[in-house]
Amino acid sequence: MGFGYLQTTFGVLQLVGGPIFGRFADQFGTRAALILSCASGSAFFLLMSISTSIPLLFLSRLPAVFMHGLPGAQKVIIDLTTPSQRADALGKLGLCFGIGIIVGSALGGVLSTKFGTFFPIYVALVGNLINTMIAMVWIPLQAKPKSDYCVMEHSTSQSGSVFSIREILRLMKFPGVMEVFIVKVFAGFPVGLFLIMFSIISMDFFGLEAVESGYLMSYFGVLQMVVQCLVIGKLTNHCTEMTLLRLSIFIFAGVGLGMALMRTVWHYCIVAVPMVFAFSILGTITDSILTKAVPSSDTGAMLGICASVQPLTWTVGPTIGGILYKQFGVSSFGYLQLIVNIGLFVYLLKSKIPLRETKTQ
Repeated sequence: MGFGYLQTTFGVLQLVGGPIFGRFADQFGTRAALILSCASGSAFFLLMSISTSIPLLFLSRLPAVFMHGLPGAQKVIIDLTTPSQRADALGKLGLCFGIGIIVGSALGGVLSTKFGTFFPIYVALVGNLINTMIAMVWIPLQAKPKSDYCVMEHSTSQSGSVFSIREILRLMKFPGVMEVFIVKVFAGFPVGLFLIMFSIISMDFFGLEAVESGYLMSYFGVLQMVVQCLVIGKLTNHCTEMTLLRLSIFIFAGVGLGMALMRTVWHYCIVAVPMVFAFSILGTITDSILTKAVPSSDTGAMLGICASVQPLTWTVGPTIGGILYKQFGVSSFGYLQLIVNIGLFVYLLKSKIPLRETKTQ
C-alpha cells in the first residue's frame, strides 16, 4: 500500500511538472532546462540516499517535478533538425533511452546485490552530476536557428509566467493538436494499465518468478530498441505521418484482440512484437506531429504536455487496472484495447485533421 502511494506521488509530480518544464525550456532555453532536469535528478537521489524514514522518502520525490530528461533531450533534437528529419531523429533518441533503461535495470540489480541497497542510489547521484556538467559544457546555449529566435520574440509563449495554465492550454487550440493529443492519450491507455499491473499478472496469471519476469521485460526492451533503431526511420522515408498514425492504431486494435485471447507467457511474447511496434510508432509520430503543429517557440511546452501522458497513466492506472483485473480478469485489458482503438481508427479515417505532412528525404 505504501509503495503504491509512493508511486502515485511520483506520478502526480511528473504530471504537474511536465508542462511547466516545457514552458521553462521555451522561455530560458534548452540548455537551462536540461541543467534543471539533471540537477533535479541529483537532488532526487541525494535525498533518497539519506532517507531513513517514510516522510523523508516521500520528500525525496519532490524534485521529480522537474526530472524530465527525455523531453529535454527531445527539445534539443527538435531544435537541431528539420521537420522532415524529426520523426527519425526522435526514434533514434528513444533507442538511446531504451538502452539506458535496460542497462541501468540490470546494473542496479547487480550493484544492490553485491554492495547493498543504497549503492545504486550513489551511482545514480554521480551519474546525474556528470550529466549536469555535460549539459553545461556541451549543449549549445541557443540550439534553435536564429530565424526561430526572431519568431520567438513575437510569440505569446514568451509572455506570462512559466506556471501559466492559460498559455499551456492555448496550445491545444492550434489546428489538429487536440485531436492528435486525444489519440495519443487513449490509444495506449489500456495497454498501459496492463503494464502497470504486469508485476502481479506475471505471477498470478503467467506463473513467473521475479527473475523470469525480469527476463521478459528485457525482451520487451530489446524489441523496442530494434523498432526505434531499424524500423521507424525506414517507415518515415516512405509514409506520411498520418498514415503511420493510422497504422499504429490499427495494429493496437489487433494487439487488443491478441491480449484478450492469450493464455500463456508464450502467447504474450508473440503479442509483444506488434505491441512494441505500435507503442514506438505512436509515441514518436504523435510527438513529431504535435511539435510541428505549434510555433517553434512553443515546442518545449508541447513536449512537456506530451510527457504528461505517461505520468497520467501511472497516477490513475493502479486503481483502474486493479479493478479491471480483479473483476474481469486479464482478457478485459485486451477487449478494452480493441474497442478503444477500433473507435479511434474509425475516427481517424473519417476526420480531416490538418497536419504539416512531411517525409524524410
